[in-house]
Amino acid sequence: MKKSRVVSATRFIPAAPEVIFDLLADPREHARFDGSGTLQEVQRAPARLFKGATFTMGMKIGRRYHTKNTVVVFEENRAIAWHHFAQFVWRYDLVPAEGGTTLTESFDYSKPWGRLIERFGWPERNRVNMEATLRRIEEVVTSPS
Repeated sequence: MKKSRVVSATRFIPAAPEVIFDLLADPREHARFDGSGTLQEVQRAPARLFKGATFTMGMKIGRRYHTKNTVVVFEENRAIAWHHFAQFVWRYDLVPAEGGTTLTESFDYSKPWGRLIERFGWPERNRVNMEATLRRIEEVVTSPS
């Protein structure tokens, strides 16, 4: 049996899917809710993402670098996903629920070279960071403007 190379975190957020999706679809907001501390700023992006859109983020893990991402899923108010050069996929699924939205963030590292990042403990670290990201998304969308 093939080992799953997807990690995820799920959280109920007391906000409408539209509100959460608008935040996710705006790359200028990504560093604001990132729970890993690695996203620094948007360097190049459209104001709102769409399927096939590319966007470049300034990153920092030890030293600064950037990643160019391509949106591979864009289902308004339901799902959004992108991948970077290594083809690892970051995805958000939004499910309407009474009083809000169940939001799941997942990281799919199923490409053959995904085995390499397991050696460094990245999948588990990413899961912990995703939990922090979901908390931050909740803070952003539920705090008074």
